[in-house]
Amino acid sequence: MRIVGLRKRYREVVAVDGIDLEVAVGELVSLLGPNGAGKSTLMDLIAGVLRADAGEVEVMGHAVARQPMAARAALGVVPQDIALYPDLNARENLLFWGRMYGLRGERLERRTGELLDLVGLAGRQRDRVGTYSGGMKRRLNIAAALLHRPAVLMLDEPTVGIDPQSRRAILDYVQELNATGTTVLYTTHYMEEAAELSDRIAILDRGRVIALGTHRELTAIVGEHDRVTLELGDDAADADAAFVDLPGVHHVSAHDGRLELLASHGARLLPALFARAAERGIAVRSATLRQPDLESVFLHLTGRALRDDRA
Repeated sequence: MRIVGLRKRYREVVAVDGIDLEVAVGELVSLLGPNGAGKSTLMDLIAGVLRADAGEVEVMGHAVARQPMAARAALGVVPQDIALYPDLNARENLLFWGRMYGLRGERLERRTGELLDLVGLAGRQRDRVGTYSGGMKRRLNIAAALLHRPAVLMLDEPTVGIDPQSRRAILDYVQELNATGTTVLYTTHYMEEAAELSDRIAILDRGRVIALGTHRELTAIVGEHDRVTLELGDDAADADAAFVDLPGVHHVSAHDGRLELLASHGARLLPALFARAAERGIAVRSATLRQPDLESVFLHLTGRALRDDRA
């Protein structure tokens, strides 16, 4: 997959702002960013659901703008919103979508059975999808995207709002599919998913790729800086100024009664942080110390915590 200079604007809002990205055959790349970063718009542009204002996308050598049918045939898309018919059962849904992909007869029946087994729904295949849990619907949505054996699978926030067991199952499916050679583009705002799944991670913010690399390469951006989170007794809007001049503190941001700091040797710094808080009359409810992670990278690059922008 090749993306060059891709742009999409909605009136005054630039949703995708000149993105360049290449995904190698067989690679698993995660797009990590908060809500509103441009992840879903980028997926819609790749799938040809939206038309770009500028730039181009190629899927398996096929330009989406000039060869849309060939490009779409190479893609399996799992959208953020469930794309299933609730009044049909699981098997009927897969048979319907399989026919849309041009599958027929024994080939379609066999593939439907394989996928129901893969996503663990063979025992519930005759039940109406409207009676399914959110996690079961997500799993069936993935099965529908795999019917035509796509070379590239795109999943847009597939684990949002589901139970931990279904989430674990979906992550396992994605890893298994990638291990068999399927190229995967996976969007998420959960940094732990991106860290677990990905060969490379593209961090998106406000329509741009602000960092791209392996998990190790990205966390190296912040060096040895630890992330310290202070939960405060009152709103933290003005509390950041109390800590910015402490030796070893490299960055402070405040949000919803919480301070996020990047600091050298965070464990050693904690006594100084508590002393400064007491000196300024700031109540600290709790303190959490973490080694460099993807949220530290986002904080370092944008000045905001990744979770700050979630809906």
